[in-house]
Amino acid sequence: MPRTHVTAIVINQEWCKRCGICSTFCPRHVFTTDSDGTVRVAELGACIACEICERMCPDLAIRLEYGESEE
Repeated sequence: MPRTHVTAIVINQEWCKRCGICSTFCPRHVFTTDSDGTVRVAELGACIACEICERMCPDLAIRLEYGESEE
């Protein structure tokens, strides 16, 4: 039976104000922050699709994309 999983986490860098909320609240430490505060996806495979990053982002700069897997 196909299951839905996260295939990508899209961060709109133009909207992101680099507050760090996404990386602070992520329970699986999926994100990393560069020296200038730019947030990047470091461990996509660790994402559990809790959507906390999407919900907590005050700028709506994060979007999870989903696909199906045959697990």
